[in-house]
Amino acid sequence: MAKPWATFGVDLHLEPTGGGVRRGLTDALREAVRTGRLAPGTRLPSSRALAADLGIARNTVADAYADLVAEGWLTARQGSPTRVSDRTVVPPSGAPPRPRDPGRPTHNLVPGTPDLASFPRAQWLKAARRALATAPYQALDYGDPRGRIELRTALAGYLSRARGVRADPEHILVCAGFSHGLRLLGAVLRARGARTVAVESYGLDVHWNLLAAAGLRTVPLPFDERGTDPGELTDEAAVLLTPAHQFPMGGTLHRDRRAAVVEWARRTGGLVVEDDYDGEFRYDRQPVGALQGLDPDHVVHAGTASKSLAPGLRLGWLVLPPGLMEEVLAAKGGIDSCGSLDQLTLAEFLVSGAYDRHVRAARLRYRRRRDALVAELARRAPNVHATGIAAGLHVVLRLPPGTEQSALRAAAWQGLAVHGLHRYQHPEATVERRDALVVGYGTPPDHAWSGALEALCAVLPE
Repeated sequence: MAKPWATFGVDLHLEPTGGGVRRGLTDALREAVRTGRLAPGTRLPSSRALAADLGIARNTVADAYADLVAEGWLTARQGSPTRVSDRTVVPPSGAPPRPRDPGRPTHNLVPGTPDLASFPRAQWLKAARRALATAPYQALDYGDPRGRIELRTALAGYLSRARGVRADPEHILVCAGFSHGLRLLGAVLRARGARTVAVESYGLDVHWNLLAAAGLRTVPLPFDERGTDPGELTDEAAVLLTPAHQFPMGGTLHRDRRAAVVEWARRTGGLVVEDDYDGEFRYDRQPVGALQGLDPDHVVHAGTASKSLAPGLRLGWLVLPPGLMEEVLAAKGGIDSCGSLDQLTLAEFLVSGAYDRHVRAARLRYRRRRDALVAELARRAPNVHATGIAAGLHVVLRLPPGTEQSALRAAAWQGLAVHGLHRYQHPEATVERRDALVVGYGTPPDHAWSGALEALCAVLPE
């Protein structure tokens, strides 16, 4: 029979040293508090539990606690646990200084994040409870490296219905967001002997860096008002596109160019990687179908819950062409890198219709923000032209020539976090210089939106 103290209290690692058990314990506790290893407010084990853990007398622990309470290191009240008192922490000699907190901006309009305050906590919790209640015990094992079959089946149905993707669960791989999926694809391409990947002239440097880390050079394609021009594609191993909503410019890839890039892939055997990062959010027209629907044999459809729900879930997916799954699984290492319970919860969220209801509500909320932004621009900054407003969670504000840097300086002065368009231009791109701000209107919570909009208009040229 296990000793009853084995389940009492909390764990605490201590190494009493010095002369005498009581003195050694007192010194060890004092040092742990003094150096900040035990933070203010930390609950300590009861004297009985700590004595049992250390194999010493209970009175010894009680006396050590009493000494430290008298010195002000600990606090104790009748009927309450002993806790670390609130006092200044003195770092040990030679410890590196803590970095200064530069402070957060007052308003955040950086693109790439949805309104995290609107995450459907109650609905997600209900889905998690249902998923956990019905999950087989095998779901807690290491699992299929492709991801849970429940989620892959739910995704196949949803993507077919909502995005026009042609897929079955056997060709879907669950990954920890788009960056993880791109890292896997980069490893596969390099293992095949690939050297270059074509990308858009505007995009995210984190994606270019991931490909570079895989040993691949990124080559930017021309860009104009009809989007990325695939006419210069030759012998590149793959091309990375955001065809439904180009990031960050906001346009949709012209139908002739969609057909042209698919024809290139068929002719050369190249791979098209379609980043469908915010395909759910369309406001003024029907959603553009996935490029993958034109040719599932040559297009990888990559999706994520980062914009529709929250990036912290770390859930994304790749819809892979037949024959590519084994290579991607090898790059993944043969393990399921996403939590099974979160996968089961998302599957339940999709199947129950909660995901559709959340997306529709979010779409309405973001559209109202976009409309308020456009109306305020027309009133207060008529020389600033908003583009890419038909979809997504961000907008590009075209500025008068030569004013991007001054607008960014003014934004910093206002405590406003916002990015300039030049930040997203590939270093080798030969495109016409455009002065603009990329504004993420999905990021602020509802209560902060009006203040963020006011701060934005204050930095724009009239």
